[in-house]
Amino acid sequence: MNINYLNIYNNLIKLTRNKTLYLNLKNKDTFSDRLIILHLHYCFFLKCYKNQLSKEDSQDLFDFIVRQIELSIREIGYGDVSVNKKMKEYVNLFYSILEKIENWDKLEKSSKLSLLAEFINIKDNNDFFINYFDKYRDFLLNNSLKIFTKDILELKF
Repeated sequence: MNINYLNIYNNLIKLTRNKTLYLNLKNKDTFSDRLIILHLHYCFFLKCYKNQLSKEDSQDLFDFIVRQIELSIREIGYGDVSVNKKMKEYVNLFYSILEKIENWDKLEKSSKLSLLAEFINIKDNNDFFINYFDKYRDFLLNNSLKIFTKDILELKF
């Protein structure tokens, strides 16, 4: 399933590169903003497909994505010590997002906005991200995992 991991990762990256996501941030987008949005996409992905992935496949996919993030951090120019520190922060951030996303379906709109605002600097009273991630979740629920294991797709929702 290794080629599938690459395709899943590339599709998540494609979603993360959606320029309209960054128009609704208070500041210019940074590597950290993009990584947080990648984590959000990945957390929703895991939440929706957890029953279709074995624990081993879920762990292997997680390991693959962490390795890709680590390579990206190294490409930026961080040294070994900094990379390890950053990776620890990003992995902890991922688990924090994953824990909070688990209850997304049960949250009111204001709670969803607070949850997202905890991680990204969204513009005030902006429902864009709530609507976006609700549509993304619906897209995931209405499609099988196989759609993400194909080459980079035109994902529209």
